[in-house]
Amino acid sequence: MLRLALHWQILIGMVAGAALGVGLNVTAGSASVTLEENLPAGLEQVEIDSSTSRTEIRTTDDAERLTTYVIDPSSPDPDAFRSLGSFGEAHPALARIYLEHGRSPAQRYGEWFRRLGGLFLRMLQMVAVPLIVTSLITGIMGLGGSGTIGRMFQRTLLYYLSTSMLAILTGLLAVNIFRPGLRGGVIAPAAPPQVTEASSLGEILFNQLEAMIPSNPAAALVEPNFLSIIAFTLAFAIFALRVGGATAERVRTAAETGFAVMMALTTAIIHLAPLGVFFLMLYVTSTQGAAVFASLGWYMLAVISALAFHALITLPLIIRLVAKRSPWLFARAMSPALLTAFSSASSNGTLPLTLASAEERAGISNRTSSFVLPLGATINMDGTALYEAVAVLFIAQLHFGQNLELTQQLIVAFTALLASVGAAGIPHAGLVMMVIILQAVNLPVEMQGIILAVDRVLDMSRTTVNVWSDSCGCAVVDALETRTSGSPA
Repeated sequence: MLRLALHWQILIGMVAGAALGVGLNVTAGSASVTLEENLPAGLEQVEIDSSTSRTEIRTTDDAERLTTYVIDPSSPDPDAFRSLGSFGEAHPALARIYLEHGRSPAQRYGEWFRRLGGLFLRMLQMVAVPLIVTSLITGIMGLGGSGTIGRMFQRTLLYYLSTSMLAILTGLLAVNIFRPGLRGGVIAPAAPPQVTEASSLGEILFNQLEAMIPSNPAAALVEPNFLSIIAFTLAFAIFALRVGGATAERVRTAAETGFAVMMALTTAIIHLAPLGVFFLMLYVTSTQGAAVFASLGWYMLAVISALAFHALITLPLIIRLVAKRSPWLFARAMSPALLTAFSSASSNGTLPLTLASAEERAGISNRTSSFVLPLGATINMDGTALYEAVAVLFIAQLHFGQNLELTQQLIVAFTALLASVGAAGIPHAGLVMMVIILQAVNLPVEMQGIILAVDRVLDMSRTTVNVWSDSCGCAVVDALETRTSGSPA
């Protein structure tokens, strides 16, 4: 039997996982149970009705008083809990009862699918740090001088800033065309969601500057803090070049040896990608159902249309005009990384696969890919910046019943651009970024809750665009370096 190409295997795994997950959600996505034994003191009975989108927990105490708790991220009821986590903080004993007895079969199986898919992600995370370190050192040692490094950095940074601004402008255009917040049918939550408290934009950017200078490089490797790892590795390799002689040669040999081993290990892990993607998609669709692709339709249409325009029009034109490559053939070469990014929603987790696809399938030189891709996974967030701009203007339309003025939209664009660079490495970066932008145009932070229900599928889409932009940047810089040096980079 003919062996299918890897990207077709991954696509089949994704489609099969989604189909089976939706089927499981439809047939076993709800549960109803009544418990009268082994309950916390003071309770006589606990009834649980749960589905993938809403859970009701009703308790009857010794005095025959009935209390109802609702867990529903999209409920307009101010007393409803937005997540199981927030419910567990308020009522830990009832949350344990729900986890043990109240979940539907689809939710129980979905947890195991998540853990099985997580094994694949753990293997990618396992190789990410050593692959980045050895790849960066190998690439820098092959550049030959600080002038080449500076030139490549300038080109890479110019590409990142340019495409991020183009993505944000595309998002602004889409939200002004679709006007999703003015079409009705959406109810904003009355209770604020749990978000990380935002600092000022300047403070966040300065924190990233501090993160580039790790107080303990070994701790940065363990955490891992990718910005610190990249900055220290770049500095180490550049000064190894300055020392020169036998020292530089030993560093080069060690890095090339380690990189060869890590690429062999990464290649072996990549062959498990179809199985990993299958379980991850099975988890998402079995626990959230087809509704994950249908809720808040106009808002999702605006985001996905803008992401699609940036990914299918803007970036391919850059590939065609600047890199002089076929966008279709380049996308096919990068498809294993793009499909994995969609299913995992993790740019850093996909980085080993992106590096391998760029070098082995797309023909990008190691010294370019090892410099551009790790840096891009940390600071280049086209999809995320676009998403934040659309989400903030959508919230503004809901809140004010009209569009923001042009000057305020420009503030959103500029703030989203800076935040997309500054938020790298921050826990819950998307929520922090959105808080900053909402505050910049005086919008209520609590209205983030309206979009949390569909954030997962949009996260998958914007992560794919992030990785695609990084890949296109790699091709562009590689082509420019080739023309400058007169030989393949």
